[in-house]
Amino acid sequence: MPRPQRPRLVLASASPRRLELLARLGVVPDAVDAAGVDEAPHPGERPHALARRLAAAKAVAIATRHPGAVVLAADTVVAVGRRVLGKAETEAEAAAFLRLLSGRRHRVLTALTVIDAGGVARHRLDKTIVAVARLTEPVIAAYLASGEWRGKAGGYAIQGGFEAHVRFLAGSHSGVMGLPLFHARALLVAARIL
Repeated sequence: MPRPQRPRLVLASASPRRLELLARLGVVPDAVDAAGVDEAPHPGERPHALARRLAAAKAVAIATRHPGAVVLAADTVVAVGRRVLGKAETEAEAAAFLRLLSGRRHRVLTALTVIDAGGVARHRLDKTIVAVARLTEPVIAAYLASGEWRGKAGGYAIQGGFEAHVRFLAGSHSGVMGLPLFHARALLVAARIL
């Protein structure tokens, strides 16, 4: 008996990292469509609530543009306590983030929302603890010069040179990169993509 054709899959993200991670699951989306939602936290919004809200908002925005498709959306938030470190937009902001992260632990929260072909939404939240070594000013300057920090939550990319400064990680490495594969696989199985 032939296997039913899988529904179209739309990745609601322009992140090349998320495409690479999906490929590890053997999945190539039929379309990539970034939602472009406002990522500013609401007053008093906790980091985990922000990640969940943004992933869901991105999924809904893209599902309306691609009816009948499965939509996968994600949002990654770097948090020190209740403080959210957004995507570094300037070198000065990235330097401030790195100084804050130096010698301490922080959380990386990646929320996923999948809306299946029937419009049912499923959600997951991945929580990872990352401990960063003490960063000297020369180390910070060298990392800033690499340019890896640009547009990255918390001002760093764990899949690049910054990983050499991570003392330990408790949780999902792929979650810190922006798509926790364990949760993504479960959601894609439920949506009949895998």
